[in-house]
Amino acid sequence: MDRYAEKPFLRLLECYVLNAIGKLEESQRMALQQMEPKLRDVYKIDGSWVDIVAEQMDFSSELNEQLRSIWNGYAEYVRRQGLEPDPSKFATQFVDENFPS
Repeated sequence: MDRYAEKPFLRLLECYVLNAIGKLEESQRMALQQMEPKLRDVYKIDGSWVDIVAEQMDFSSELNEQLRSIWNGYAEYVRRQGLEPDPSKFATQFVDENFPS
């Protein structure tokens, strides 16, 4: 995908958001867990892929709770419009709006 061609960490951020809101697909979670040794080597950080992303981005310990709250508000708003919320679209938009570079 062109979106990630020059920015592989971008996909990790989106997966982090999906994981935080409880919407990361199991197959993706397993793939990320298999990548953990390589991520540890690349970023020189110990821990799970979630720990690596959080430390690399200097995320606060409260971010996951905040993400769930934002997701819940978004999902409720979308449902009131008669639509089904799309977790992937939410994650992409959240990352684009909050981490533009």
